[in-house]
Amino acid sequence: MTSRSNRSTTPYARIGRRAFAAMLLAITLGACMSAPGTGKDDPLPVKDKKDAQAWAEQMTEHMARSAGLQIDPASIKPLFTGCVGRNGESAPDDRYTLMYSVKSSVPLDQHPEVVRKIRDMAQQEGLTITSYRETADGKPEAFVNAEHPSDYSLTASTSGGQDRMYLSVITPCLLPPASPSPTAS
Repeated sequence: MTSRSNRSTTPYARIGRRAFAAMLLAITLGACMSAPGTGKDDPLPVKDKKDAQAWAEQMTEHMARSAGLQIDPASIKPLFTGCVGRNGESAPDDRYTLMYSVKSSVPLDQHPEVVRKIRDMAQQEGLTITSYRETADGKPEAFVNAEHPSDYSLTASTSGGQDRMYLSVITPCLLPPASPSPTAS
């Protein structure tokens, strides 16, 4: 009789656990953003900045794990900016967008393999690949951008130095939760 520990370490069990973990992560993280709306007047997704940053951190960690990368903790950069409309309009309700980025050290010749892994992960999780390249002028200069139907995007690219990969997540415009109104005494 096969013991339980032997069954859980078969290649099929490991693949099943990975697929389940990826599916669970996609459902959990995808639920952080709203479903695609039907028009410009749809309500914005509501998310606290702290929760949005934690979600973006999880997404970049997921990207890094998918490609076998180690994130450089000193490179973590969350950038919150106000949402601005097409014609420069803004609203007084503190709506924001988050661009969360990290870097990882990766030899330049491995950059194409890294973006292929991230591209494959994104496609398996239902994102649309909007840009992709492995080389520029015959040299490794990798780039992949993927978009989720709820408007967040993921990017992985060669960055700066020859041994750097850049990973980022950009959220759609988000609305912070309403502050409780002061009660009358």
